Amino acid sequence: MEAWLADREKYWICHFHRDPKSWVKDVMVFVDHGRAMPGNEPALLKSRRSMRYEDAVILWKQLQTLGWTVSEAVW
Repeated sequence: MEAWLADREKYWICHFHRDPKSWVKDVMVFVDHGRAMPGNEPALLKSRRSMRYEDAVILWKQLQTLGWTVSEAVW
């Protein structure tokens, strides 16, 4: 399970991905916030949050109401 959102300018990216150490009945999701860097430089990760799946879904929907759109994988 993996998903990406980009802001309107496609500058900031949110990467939603399952925490592999989480339990099946209590799924946890990492949300990485960062941006791609030019050339072959690694992405600039500004933050990583761990949250329950249900809270990640709420955040996903909130970001979309603010204009964020589904994106291809960035890093």
